[in-house]
Amino acid sequence: MNPSLITATNAPISPSPRSPLLCHFLTPSPLRLSKTQCPSRRRYRVSFPRCAAATSSDQPLVSTQAKKSDVHGNKKELTGLQPIVEKMTPPVRLATSAVVLAASLASGYGLGLRLAGSRNIAFGAGAVAGAAGGAVVYAMNSAVPEVAAIGLHNYVAEFEDPASVTKDDVEKIASRYGVSKGDEAFQAEICDIYCRYVTSVLPTEGQSLKGDEVEKIVKFKSALGIDDPDAASMHMEIGRRIFRQRLETGEREGDAEQRRAFMRLVYVSALVFGDAASFLLPWKRVLKVTDAQVEIAIRENAKQLYAERLKLVGRDINVENLVDLRKAQLSFKLSDELAEDLFREHTRTVAIENISSALSVLKSRTRAVKSMLLVVEELENVLEFNNLLVSLKSHSEADQFARGLGPISLLGGESDFERRMDDLKLLYRAYVTDALSSGRIEENKLVAMSQLRNILGLGTREAEAISVDVTSKAYRKRLANAVSSGDLEAQDSKAKYLQKLCEELHFDAQKASAIHEEIYRQKLQQYVTDGELSDDNVAALLRLRVMLCIPQQTIEAAHAEICGSIFEKVVREAISSGVDGYDAETRKSVRKAAHGLRLSRETAMSIASKAARRVFTNYIRRARAAENRTESAKELKKMIAFNTLVVTEMVADIKGESSDKEPEEPVQVKEEDGENEEWGSLESLRKTRPDKELSEKMGKPGQTEITLRDDLPDRDRIDLYKTYLLYCLTGEVTRIPFGAQITTKRDDSEYLLLNQLGGILGLTSKEIVNIHVGLAEQAFRQQAEVILADGQLTKARVEQLDELQKQVGLPQPQAEKVIKNITTTKMANAIETAVNQGRLNIKQIRELKEANVSLDSMIAVSLREKLFKKTVNDIFSSGTGEFDETEVYETIPSDLSIDVEKAKGVVHDLARSRLSNSLIQSVALLRQRNRKGVVSSLNDLLACDKAVPAEPLSWEVSEELSDLYDIYSKSDPEPAAEKVSRLQYLLGIDDSTATALREMEDGVFSSAAEEGNFVF
Repeated sequence: MNPSLITATNAPISPSPRSPLLCHFLTPSPLRLSKTQCPSRRRYRVSFPRCAAATSSDQPLVSTQAKKSDVHGNKKELTGLQPIVEKMTPPVRLATSAVVLAASLASGYGLGLRLAGSRNIAFGAGAVAGAAGGAVVYAMNSAVPEVAAIGLHNYVAEFEDPASVTKDDVEKIASRYGVSKGDEAFQAEICDIYCRYVTSVLPTEGQSLKGDEVEKIVKFKSALGIDDPDAASMHMEIGRRIFRQRLETGEREGDAEQRRAFMRLVYVSALVFGDAASFLLPWKRVLKVTDAQVEIAIRENAKQLYAERLKLVGRDINVENLVDLRKAQLSFKLSDELAEDLFREHTRTVAIENISSALSVLKSRTRAVKSMLLVVEELENVLEFNNLLVSLKSHSEADQFARGLGPISLLGGESDFERRMDDLKLLYRAYVTDALSSGRIEENKLVAMSQLRNILGLGTREAEAISVDVTSKAYRKRLANAVSSGDLEAQDSKAKYLQKLCEELHFDAQKASAIHEEIYRQKLQQYVTDGELSDDNVAALLRLRVMLCIPQQTIEAAHAEICGSIFEKVVREAISSGVDGYDAETRKSVRKAAHGLRLSRETAMSIASKAARRVFTNYIRRARAAENRTESAKELKKMIAFNTLVVTEMVADIKGESSDKEPEEPVQVKEEDGENEEWGSLESLRKTRPDKELSEKMGKPGQTEITLRDDLPDRDRIDLYKTYLLYCLTGEVTRIPFGAQITTKRDDSEYLLLNQLGGILGLTSKEIVNIHVGLAEQAFRQQAEVILADGQLTKARVEQLDELQKQVGLPQPQAEKVIKNITTTKMANAIETAVNQGRLNIKQIRELKEANVSLDSMIAVSLREKLFKKTVNDIFSSGTGEFDETEVYETIPSDLSIDVEKAKGVVHDLARSRLSNSLIQSVALLRQRNRKGVVSSLNDLLACDKAVPAEPLSWEVSEELSDLYDIYSKSDPEPAAEKVSRLQYLLGIDDSTATALREMEDGVFSSAAEEGNFVF
């Protein structure tokens, strides 16, 4: 409930317009009644005892007296006519009223008649006396409701427990005094009694609801026969009193207690009136309390009552308890979700009691077997309680049980076990250890372990790790007993025995195999402490391997790892001794380790190769970081010496070979005939194959089994070999002062070292040959490009190139290939320049093709297309009027190696554009009187028409078209009739005009000349 909303309620405490009651919390005074007329229902003023309305801060806020007899205060005393009225029954009171009224009338009439002697005065006196008697009767009858109310109050005050009052008692009191229960005074007293009772039933300060308050109030309300609207008004008045006292209290604690008291009132009122509480109890309208605050009050008090009810239920819960809890939940108006959470929290609390007890025993300093039994017993209690809850959840009448039945889980809630997961793991380990204490595990224990894992909230992996650890220890123990007793060795099928052992312990066979491997490794590690394995050790390991059924692959892997690590250490020490430190003692230790550890040759060589290649890599790194080629070659030479003096000897020791034995020749791939010729022509390549005399001088070659083929990229290996080859070719360069340098030539022994370097780098014979040939070709190319700078190959230059080839030692095919490449490149550049400048025509192209010049590689496609377009344009502007389709569409595209269809498109586009241009040019030449030019342009027009047949052409001046026809038809030499006929069609000249033009003797130019002379 929001305190600010409560604090903001400063409305006056006076009753609402619908209620004329004013509670006597403010002015405790005797009962006062005020009648009001209300068409729907009546409301009454009620008073509370002074003790209940105390405003001091030390008084309880919603108080009841310590003794039940003080709930309604002391008995009330009768005053005035009330004692007389109280003695009368309704008939007596009625008769008395009649007698009094009649007597007063009679006495007044008689007295008036006697004194005045007049009947009129007697009637007046009788009327006055009757009025006085009526007043007495009215006073007596009007006191009846008050007397009845006092009688009801005194009757209820006589009971120690007001709840003992029954409905019959109230009706008897009303009947005794002849009043109706709806009488205002009587009803006001009923409301007052009800209000006092509700106040007494509600808990005092510091107390909580007990759960029977609603039942008591409902029962008492029924006994009094008070209507719900009137009873609701009393609840609202109690609420106003709480708010008023909150305003008068300045302490924070008192304010909090008042809020809790009001929440209890709201909750009890909601249960008392049920669904009608929403409109009978206008908390929001009267006290500005929101619906959410009302819901919170109901929820929190319902949770508190349900939690109190759960405390009465222990681990021996039964069906009856669950049904009662369900009824209590519904009566408390608690939702199923909250009830489920509370029930689970309660079961969690019950389980935590056992868990905490088990942990305290487990962590005690004096741990003994008996203590472990106590731990297991507590865990068994938890499992038993969990099984009970699970079985009740599957009960046939589970829908009538309390919500929340199910397995227990320590995770969640208010417990701190989520932060104490290590303690829970200890408990789980203790239970698993106890389950395996007999050397086997039963099925019911497996189920219990799974349930306990869920209860403790352990993850699957965590629980499995604990189970595997404990089971592994149990398996080791039973395995040790079987080996020591000889049972395992006596078995015919050791695998079946081990499988049965795993099944009894529910242990994974793969994990058992891992334990076997670990045991074998421990034995092997123990036996190789002195650096070798004796025959007895080998026999013991074999016996252990057979008993434990360890695969051969696992055995080899264990030996490779354990024995290999020892051998690797020996190899590293031998290699670290360097070229000068690999003496007889070192060789002896390598031999002892290689053969004493019973390693296979492949494994020993693999270990030695790894160590040697690591050293080779260091040499390579220093060679790359060298300042120049000479320093790099020196580092490579050190690597070659290390390979010869250390690695080669170590390989021989591993293999068990004598150092005096001639080692194998470096692995060379058998060359083909072409490669043999290259060996004979290349001097550098030939020198790498030493003769017998030089071989004896250099001693035995180095090993080639350990190489860097898989450690370095191909490009790096080739560059390193090429670096040392250049060093062999150029010699050692020594720089001296003043920028000069001295080159010292090396003897042929360097080429033998080069051959060994190729073996260390893992280069094949073919790769080495390619390096030598490539280097020779590079040198030949550099000098040949100088000789053939202009691309012209003369006889003198050929002789010069032959001499250069012999000096370099490059084979003839490679030399010719280089020369051809150079000349071809130069020629291609020249041809491309000629095409761009228009100095190359189709005739020259054909001559080049006849000379076996590959134009496809020399001239780009775009340039060839450009040359084709130029050639076709020349045909259309030649002035002959000829167009050979085969030549243009097939031969020329074939010579230029261009697409035929694309070539046709170029011809058609060019012909269409040239056709109209040729007519315009002809007319222009006609006007210039250039007869020869006119004939030539008309021939170009006819050539374009042959390529793309055209429609008759149009021209503004038709006489000029006739002149063109006349000039062409009479040209010399005489044109073919076909051309003349086609021109007539294109110019649009009819036959009669054409005949007339041909019959004219004078030409067009002569007539025009005469006309000009005449005009002049």
